[in-house]
Amino acid sequence: MINKKRFVLIFFVSILTLMNYKIVNASRTTFIQEDISPFFISFQVKMEKWRDVDHLIPKYSTFQVIDYETGASFSVQRRAGSKHADVQPLTKKDTEIFKKIYNGRWSWNRRAALVLINDQLIAASMHGMPHGAGALINGFPGHFCIHFFESTTHSSNVPDFDHYLMILRSAGKLDEYLDKINSHDTANVLFTALNNNDFNLIKSVVVIEKKDMGELLKLTNNVEGIRWRIDNVNDVGSELVSFSLPVEVKIHIKDKGLLRKNLELQVMRNSPFERWRIDSSSLLRLFE
Repeated sequence: MINKKRFVLIFFVSILTLMNYKIVNASRTTFIQEDISPFFISFQVKMEKWRDVDHLIPKYSTFQVIDYETGASFSVQRRAGSKHADVQPLTKKDTEIFKKIYNGRWSWNRRAALVLINDQLIAASMHGMPHGAGALINGFPGHFCIHFFESTTHSSNVPDFDHYLMILRSAGKLDEYLDKINSHDTANVLFTALNNNDFNLIKSVVVIEKKDMGELLKLTNNVEGIRWRIDNVNDVGSELVSFSLPVEVKIHIKDKGLLRKNLELQVMRNSPFERWRIDSSSLLRLFE
């Protein structure tokens, strides 16, 4: 009989391929159990609330995680976590796949993910940094966190904004969100993207001139940390289509160290009904 989880992964990865995603080493997922009958599954991704997901993945349950951008998948076991899921890769091979997703280097950067639980695909976000305790013999020194809609960090009652954006991405709702937010929140998305070295997210909120594309990509990859403060601007219902947004930034760049900048970001849109975007030339002054 066809293994039902293998069928799910093969079929879903095929969908990602048709959508021009680059599949990274998905064939290395050899942790599937055998002798399971085929079954029907709906591939509609659900944006389930954490309070509901918490019951779907009780402590010590195992499930599969699919990286949204690459299609690579691996198995994890939930070990703890009350406000989100603290999990560990199930085997050494799962750890290898997970580390390859992060280009061979552990990172706090958030990534959009899909979690396969029973017959459901649920929107999620993960980071790639081992921390705390770990109990499995899997070559992973600790555990990592997976967040779902309305989950929070251990020390906060407010959802982590970086994780929230990735959950929206994996649920297919990111563009809808970006179309509705004001210029202040658009700038927050930009700096969040820089903090996570997420060039695809940057392209969603920045008008990038062709001559700036390569330089901005390189600089994005060199950001090691960033903090910012943006003056509040109430542009809801405004007829404005372009103005300067003052921002104070502290940014740590590889080989440059800590820089402090006061920027005037040029934000713009073609009409009051379109998405706010930021001009790339005003952003590049951050790296001068």
